[in-house]
Amino acid sequence: MSQTSIIFSSILGPSCSGQVKPVMGEQGGGASGSRDLIFQDGRLISGSLEALMEHLIPTVDYYPDGTYIFTFLLSSRVFIPPHDLLARVGQIYLEQRQQLEAGSEKAMLKTFSAKIVQLLKEWTEAFPCDFQDEKAMAELKAITHWVMQCDEENGTMKKAIAQMTQNLLLSLAAQSQLQELRERLCSPAVDKGPILKAKPPTTQKDILGVCCDPMVLAQQLTHIELERVSSIHPQDLMKIISHVDTPDKHRCQGNLTKTYSLEAYDNWFNCLSLLVATEVCRVVKKKHRTRMLEFFIDVARECFNIGNFNSMMAIISGMNLSPVARLKKTWSKVKMAKFDVLEHHMDPSSNFYNYRTALQGATQRSQTANSSQEKIVIPVFNLFVKDIYFLHKIHTNHLPNGHINFKKFWEISRQIHEFMTWTQVECPFEKDKKIQSYLLTAPIYSEEALFIASFESEGPENHMEKDSWKTLRATLLNRA
Repeated sequence: MSQTSIIFSSILGPSCSGQVKPVMGEQGGGASGSRDLIFQDGRLISGSLEALMEHLIPTVDYYPDGTYIFTFLLSSRVFIPPHDLLARVGQIYLEQRQQLEAGSEKAMLKTFSAKIVQLLKEWTEAFPCDFQDEKAMAELKAITHWVMQCDEENGTMKKAIAQMTQNLLLSLAAQSQLQELRERLCSPAVDKGPILKAKPPTTQKDILGVCCDPMVLAQQLTHIELERVSSIHPQDLMKIISHVDTPDKHRCQGNLTKTYSLEAYDNWFNCLSLLVATEVCRVVKKKHRTRMLEFFIDVARECFNIGNFNSMMAIISGMNLSPVARLKKTWSKVKMAKFDVLEHHMDPSSNFYNYRTALQGATQRSQTANSSQEKIVIPVFNLFVKDIYFLHKIHTNHLPNGHINFKKFWEISRQIHEFMTWTQVECPFEKDKKIQSYLLTAPIYSEEALFIASFESEGPENHMEKDSWKTLRATLLNRA
């Protein structure tokens, strides 16, 4: 810890530990709005927006709990844009500053100002993307300017503010570079296949020619998963629900249902599913197709053992796509015991009870992990998003008395915080660029090409399939 940090912590005092929890009726936010906060068993469950904002802001003898800071900063964007919340923080700071200056309480003003800087520091570290907005950055600069006016003697807070600003700018620069890099990268090429003969030459490379070890491939998939999921931020997940039931809809700009990171991660799942289907359908000989299916079954099982449920689900989804699932002669040669176990884990009955049980086990293993590998938990992302959205839909944002239903946002925040913890795990496996390059850039068949390859492997067996095959042939011949 640097000398500046030690001095700055001493200014904050013991009340900045985040352990102070106001009880019902106690003035937690430093303003009269505390009477609009409702606590149950010592836990805040509802309040007006104004009272919740005041509860966020420190006083001389109060500092909000760390979990409250994260939860409110995350959930407040449903009701108020971050730059407006920052403006309110600045307004309350000036009001409190004027009161302390009027009473000639310089020491108390210094303590209060230090706590404001600590709050801003936690904000910029947890939600740096909020400050990509010029309005938010302007509000931050205004508040820090006012704070530094109270610390002209030794400049301790000035040093802390400079460090905070530098870290924020570095974080924003890194995210901007990452976004530019991703935008330059092309999605896997979609191979529409030849006119009729979709089968590739026997010399064309397939996944088994790049990696024939299921464990190694599962490890490389885990690398890709962790790299992609690490670009998702808490506010990205909050945008899933922030456009619904919001009284200030005019404040929410643009399409908030998706962000680039969420869409890119969702696309990765779909591409992996299609890659699996392509690798199976493009194989000419039934014996080799059987081997390919059994290989992917083993890869999915290794993903399960690692805790990479998202890749596991994508692989299973790929094998369950119609062009693959209809290959009955091929499937008849597959040893189904392992596949049946995978299907059992991902059985959708009882709201994916079996999967959720496995996820809970992986979570407990992660919490008591002795190694980086044991810490890996990558949930099925689509199900995680649906859980958040369902939680939002079954609980209202506002209670009948007009209060914000903060109990709901505690639970949403808990789930998002847990997810973010999983995304920060460092992948312990050695990276294989050759394998990853193939997984990310290998051409994948379009839906039409998959069906053509499937029908060429095993001809249509019923009237519906015969009609589909006939229609496909006619469409492709006309297109030629």
